[in-house]
Amino acid sequence: MPTSSPALTIDSSAAYAPGTNVSVMVPAPMPTALTYQVPDGMTVRAGSIVKIPLGKRMVLGTVWGESTDAVNPKRLKPIETVMDAPPIKAPLRGFIDWVADWTLSAPGMVARMVTRGEELMQRDPPITAVRRAGPEPDRMTPARLKVLETMRETGSGDQAYTKSGLADLAGVSTAVIDGLVKAGTLETLTVQREPGRIVPDPDFDPRTLTVGQADAVETLITAQSDKDLNVSLLEGVTGSGKTEVYFEAVAHTLRQDRQALILLPEIALTATLLDRFAERFGAMPGEWHSGITPKTRRQVWRGVAEGKVRVVIGARSALYLPFEDLGLIVIDEEHEAAYKQEEWVSYNARDMAIVRARFEQAQVILASATPSVETRINARLGRYRHVPLPARYASRPLPSLAAIDLRRTPPERGTWLAPPLIEAVQDTLERGEQSLLFLNRRGYAPLTLCRTCGHRFECTMCSAWLVQHRFTATLNCHHCGHVEPMPKVCPECGNADTLVPSGPGVERIAEEVETRFPDARTLVLSSDMTGGPKRLKAELDAVAAGEVDIVVGTQLVAKGHNFPGLTLVGVVDADIGFGQGDPRAVERTFQLLTQVTGRAGRAEKPGIGLIQTHMPDHPVLQALLAHDTEKFYALEEAARQRAHLPPFVRFIAVIASGSDVAAVKAYANHLKAISRPPDTIDVLGPVDAPLAMLRGRHRQRLLVRGPRGRETQAFVKSWLAKADKTRGDLRIDVDVDPQSFV
Repeated sequence: MPTSSPALTIDSSAAYAPGTNVSVMVPAPMPTALTYQVPDGMTVRAGSIVKIPLGKRMVLGTVWGESTDAVNPKRLKPIETVMDAPPIKAPLRGFIDWVADWTLSAPGMVARMVTRGEELMQRDPPITAVRRAGPEPDRMTPARLKVLETMRETGSGDQAYTKSGLADLAGVSTAVIDGLVKAGTLETLTVQREPGRIVPDPDFDPRTLTVGQADAVETLITAQSDKDLNVSLLEGVTGSGKTEVYFEAVAHTLRQDRQALILLPEIALTATLLDRFAERFGAMPGEWHSGITPKTRRQVWRGVAEGKVRVVIGARSALYLPFEDLGLIVIDEEHEAAYKQEEWVSYNARDMAIVRARFEQAQVILASATPSVETRINARLGRYRHVPLPARYASRPLPSLAAIDLRRTPPERGTWLAPPLIEAVQDTLERGEQSLLFLNRRGYAPLTLCRTCGHRFECTMCSAWLVQHRFTATLNCHHCGHVEPMPKVCPECGNADTLVPSGPGVERIAEEVETRFPDARTLVLSSDMTGGPKRLKAELDAVAAGEVDIVVGTQLVAKGHNFPGLTLVGVVDADIGFGQGDPRAVERTFQLLTQVTGRAGRAEKPGIGLIQTHMPDHPVLQALLAHDTEKFYALEEAARQRAHLPPFVRFIAVIASGSDVAAVKAYANHLKAISRPPDTIDVLGPVDAPLAMLRGRHRQRLLVRGPRGRETQAFVKSWLAKADKTRGDLRIDVDVDPQSFV
């Protein structure tokens, strides 16, 4: 995690005169900006988003400043157009430069995450609206009176409304509005649709806080005036009310007339948080993730840039929105690996949020029940402010946890639920309460094979097994998205009725549940179910309303949800995360199991968590069962230090990939041969990446291990600059601080 303080860029509001040469950051893998000329009759400023020629195509770029490069004027191309959009402000431009330098990425590709595409610059077409223009009509009806009273109650004298919007507010038909226009009481006008929304009210519905929550809020609000220590870790056990606490920090930011950003690791968490936000602040925030419409995307982007959208809740890409005055960034579930982007520009949104906050002179709140080891260490060393919430809301007890030793009480042959867990589910059903059975494997079975010839179904584009999905009768690759129909015969030996699933996924667990508990209302919740965010929200609402008896789910239901009737959580296989080569596997297992068992007993009734395992004596499970997070962090920190693993060293993954396996291996060996690292740095490999082929590309990985700080990045930058240029479809990808070793 970066800890050095970035230098602030000073903005210049002066326009560049025609004929001035300016540096323009273009969306291409180039190490520097390109020089263009300002043509006659054009006003260009630092940060202006412009359309410029690049080769044979027109692209969007961002003016970075006046160019000092000595370029032959005859070779310069003029800027084509200045886009109708607010300029990118100096703090964000400085942040882009910092991210590019830290991640060893082309700055133009980082800038592209801000400007994205020309469609964001487009304004919505004008609309026809109505407003008060004259005296009351000669003939007043109850419907007309409702319209005029609604206008007096909801707006100022010149407030404009769409016809349909005003009709909805007043509870009348649009014909009533037309009648008032004809009578001269209202007039029509053409207006530009504004990107802003109803401004959230920090005092709309403040909540009653516990003493612990109130103390945490006071600490966070006091911290918002601290320019030296701008990061706070809000660490609270599951059910402690962290959301209500950071909502009060958002309210304080709104009172200061600044903007706030709340980042979430998954879209699945967005809908619930949007509803809670609206209840607290009386208005919906801006929403930003891959599931929103292009129209919403345009409105939020422009509204953020113009300062009209005051709060945004979104996924990691929202970090690159052009906020007019950003005062607070909240990273909810800060430990989640989903904050890491691993393609094109590889960055961790949690870490980069801290950097952006320094450029914006804003505060950061990292919220989690199970913080990452890196964050915990930074809090212990005083780099971050530590704000604990050690108790659940209203002093409700944490769930009682117990391990089910599968060596002593295994499931029946061909099944996956052990007798003690089956008995606990039955007891829960009889009490009219809900159960959650958790398995972090999507689909029906992780592997399908032929019992006659042993053929195993593997993705043709990746070195990974295809996952069987019974609901869709398909075999799916969860890495590249390849899908093929489930065959009726073995493609290797041609035999029918010989294909068998190996191992369980959530669909297979659901099948067993339906067999054992035929009268129970069962629901499978997994990220690859059809229907998108709307269906997911409806299903989560159904669980919260008590309309489901048994939920079978993946990590989608492990965090961020509050199900009042859920009192039993059963973990089907706690051993999935142990024994892997990934240095963070143990940490992720502890976090996931803590989060999922924390779904139990969040309301009035106590909760129980039962964990099926073959390793009940594993130190991580022992710490989990005892609710002893301090023991876990102490063990994991000591183990990382002994093994020279992050955060005590810096890892940088360098991956060579291409369609020709021999060419990829030859190039990876060339990289190793020219590396010549200093004594403080090791270059390990090359070896096949754990996924040796991904999306049809063969992959070789070199892993650089060196000291924290800039030294390791400086070495990699100079090393790769000496490498032969890649040819054909050969490509080098660099991942600083990799979160996954796939």
